[in-house]
Order: sequence, then structure tokens, then C-alpha cells
Amino acid sequence: MQNLLLDVTTGTIDWSRAQFALTAIYHWLFVPLTLGLAVIMGIMETCYYRTKKRFWRDTAKFWQKLFGINFAMGVATGIILEFEFGTNWSNYSWFVGDIFGAPLAIEGIVAFFMESTFVAVMYFGWNKVSRGFHLASTWLTGLGATISAWWILVANAWMQNPVGCEFNADTMRNEMVSFLDVAFSPFAVGKFCHTVTSAWIIGAVFTVAVSAWYLLKKREQKLAIESMKIGAAVGLVASLLAAFTGHISGEQVAKSQPMKLAAMEALYNGGTDQSLTAVAWVNPFKQPDYANEQEAPLRIAMPYALSLMATRDIHGYVPGVNDLLNGYTTPDGKTEPSVEEKIKRGRAAIYALMSYRNAKKAGSEETAQRHLKTLKENMPYFGYGYVKSKDQVVPNIPICFWAFRIMVGMGVLFIVFFALVLAIIYQDKLKGIGRLWKNMPIEGHKYLHWFAIALVPLAYIASESGWIVAEMGRQPWTIQDMLPTWAAVSDINSGSVQLTFFIFLVLFTTMLAVEISILLKQIKRGPTSPSPSEGGEGLAE
Repeated sequence: MQNLLLDVTTGTIDWSRAQFALTAIYHWLFVPLTLGLAVIMGIMETCYYRTKKRFWRDTAKFWQKLFGINFAMGVATGIILEFEFGTNWSNYSWFVGDIFGAPLAIEGIVAFFMESTFVAVMYFGWNKVSRGFHLASTWLTGLGATISAWWILVANAWMQNPVGCEFNADTMRNEMVSFLDVAFSPFAVGKFCHTVTSAWIIGAVFTVAVSAWYLLKKREQKLAIESMKIGAAVGLVASLLAAFTGHISGEQVAKSQPMKLAAMEALYNGGTDQSLTAVAWVNPFKQPDYANEQEAPLRIAMPYALSLMATRDIHGYVPGVNDLLNGYTTPDGKTEPSVEEKIKRGRAAIYALMSYRNAKKAGSEETAQRHLKTLKENMPYFGYGYVKSKDQVVPNIPICFWAFRIMVGMGVLFIVFFALVLAIIYQDKLKGIGRLWKNMPIEGHKYLHWFAIALVPLAYIASESGWIVAEMGRQPWTIQDMLPTWAAVSDINSGSVQLTFFIFLVLFTTMLAVEISILLKQIKRGPTSPSPSEGGEGLAE
């Protein structure tokens, strides 16, 4: 690993990061819609199972078609993403493959086979299996996709907060010592709940937007209204859950990744009684001079809220960027060493590892054990041994700050939007609400329909912003405090990575364009009306 630092160029590191970011961003365009529509179509088929009305069967089949189009694209991009660990990040794969590979293997063997099996029954099992079995297949398809997300997010959460592992100096690999700690760490549970609920929001926004388009075109009005009811209800619940799980995730970040939290808040100098920044002027194009700035200008903040979120105490201590760089001591006596001290101890760990291996080769067991003891004492700071300057451990503050506020701001907007849609739909049951718009039904609110359609790209921007905060906020670490990017990348020519970057850019953009085109055609076509031979009540009942 130490020799690797001398050979890998900056270009290889930057292009490898760019390629992985490109693949991940495109992949996440497909995944949340899959998870969100799985809930929507499951609810609709449940309505069919309970009422036996043909309307709900045709409505469920319509949304299942849109689900299937998106599902296929998500699988293709996900496969490429996993292969990049071996091609571009081989040193990372070697260093932690025993741990990181386990959840990905389970995802592929269990979850993927589960969803691919039941998706076949869902699409081709109409009139071939019982209504109950078909309903179970629909829900199990969505459950399989969600379980798949669980294991992928477990792997990602471990990179953010490595637990349940131990470094083996003989193999130079981190090895799993507790599968349960890896699979069910608080960080993994929080990340999963927040990510999945945010995906439900995208499915709900998409459902409401498609329904709004039908109302604008005065088509399929019953399908549109009923779908809008379900979509808005799912969206409101999901938005509230996302806010709650986001708070839980914030607590986990404060404990495990305080530098990420400081970057998200543009908090240069921390302390007790910290306020939560609502908005401030942080130059989006320039890393601030955090060493010489007290706080971001034009700051509007909520008193004590950051301390409360991070520590569950309004007077709790929250470190800022400079505190984390220079070291600090909390009021209760907890001491955190400076980055320079961590670098020193990290280099001691690397030197101890080299000395241990040399002593083992020379057959000097006593010397080897002495170096092994030094290695274990300094192992928590192993990754810092590859850091040359303390500024390298500070992420891009403007990107983290603004991406976080886009995500949170859009989350508040979704809560208001879904609540408004439901209030209009059910205005006759809510005393006094109808007077606000003269008892106009949902069909007449054209501006709201256009706004619903405009929310689709905004929902994706909010979702991608969340991932940008999660991944950019932990830079420069591929594994928090354990392995920086420049020590994790493959020793390959940067030109090869550049070439594949642009190949993937063209390929994924084409796939996205194809998916959008097919989705729009299917939406314009609308649900397929039942044939006379099938009988039952149709969409126009």
C-alpha cells in the first residue's frame, strides 16, 4: 500500500472518483422510483384484492408497467457500479473485501433472486395464479427490492462507520469479527430508513405528477384522482418519516463523522450551545478560509438546535472544523487529538506493520509481537498515516453546505405539497377548508397540476443532494479514518479511466433518454382497457 502512493497519479485518483460518482448518480436516478412505485402498486393491488373491482386491477397493472420499465434500467446500472470496485478500486477491495463483499454477495444471492423471481409472477401471473398469491408476489417484489437496498446501504454505512472488524497484520486485510455489528449497526439502520423513505417520496411525487397530467388532459380522471389520493398519502407519510429519520441520521453523523457535520453547517469554530444554521452566505465556488473565519456571513440560525440534534442536549458541545483539525477538550473532559497527532500515530501504525512483517520473515517472534502491539495501539488512526497535510481531511464545505440545504428545503416543500393535495381532495370532509378555493375539486386546480409535474425533477435533485452530502462529506475517506482515496485506487493509467468515463457517460445518458421516452409513451397510451372476454368493471365504472 505504501508503494502504491508513489505510483498512482492524481489524474487516476480524480478520474476514478469522477467515474464512480457518475455511475452512482445515474444508478440512483432509477433506484428510488423502483422502491417508491413498489409501495404504490402494492397498495393499488391490495385495493383490488379487497374490492374485487376491475378498476383497481387495471390501475395496478398500469403502475406495474411503469415500475417494470424503470426496474430494468436500475439493474443494468447497478451491475456496472459493483464491478468498478474491482477495476478502479482494487486496493480498497483487497483491504476490506472480506467485510465489504459479504453484504453485496447477500444482496446478489438473496434479494436479487427474490425480486427477479416474484417480478415474473407479478407480470405474467394474472389469470394464472390466485388473487392472493399474485398480491403476495407484488408485495414480495417490492420487498425484494427493499432488501436489496438494505444490503447495499449496509455496505455503504460500513464505509462511513467501520465496525465489527479487525485488522489482520499477517494478511494485511480487515476481517469481519461480528456480522451482526456490520449488518445492524445504528449507522446502517439510520441510513436505510432515511434512504428508503426518501425513495418513497420520489415514487409518490411521480404518481401525483402523472395523475396531474391526466387531469390536465381530461383523461383517465378516475384513475388520476384515485392514484393521486394514494400517491399524496404515501408521500405525506414518507416525507414526515424522512424528516424524522434524517434527524436520527444527523445524530449518527455527529458521533461518527463530526467533520462532515461541521462542513454541512459551515461551522468553523464549535463549542457549547450551538445554533443550527438555516441559511448563510457560503461562497458555492470557493473553499472558505476556515482557519481565519469565525462563522459564515449573513447567517440566520435556530438557537441551541445544533447542540440538541447532535448531542440531545441544548448545551452540548459540537466541534467545528478548526477544533477537529487542532484538537479539543469538551467540558466533560473528553479529549480529541489534533489531526497532526493522528497523522503521527497513523505513520507509527504503518511503520509498525512493516516492521512486524519484516520481523516475522526474519523469524524474530518477540520483535514481531512488540511491533504488533504498537500497531494495535495506533490502528484507529491507520488511515491518517497516508495524509500529508491536515487540510486534506476537510471536505468541500460549499458543496456539503448547499447540498444539505437543498435536501432539507425540498423536504419541507414536499410535506406542504402533499398536505395541500390531500386537503383539496378531501375538502368536503374538512370543515372550512373548501372555502379557501370555493369548493373547487382537484380537477380544477391547473396551476397545482403543473406544479406537481415540475416537482419530479426537483425531487430527484433533492435525493441526489442527499447522496452528495453523504459521500462528499466523508472525503477524503473511502473508509472513515481507515483508508483515503489515494491509497484505495487501482494503479492503472488515467487515460483508461478517462475513456471509460466518457463511454459510461454516453451509455447512461442514452439509457436515461430511452427510459424517459418509453415512460412517456406508456403514460400517453394510458392503462389498457379490459377486453370484453375478461369481463368485470372497467376504468370508467
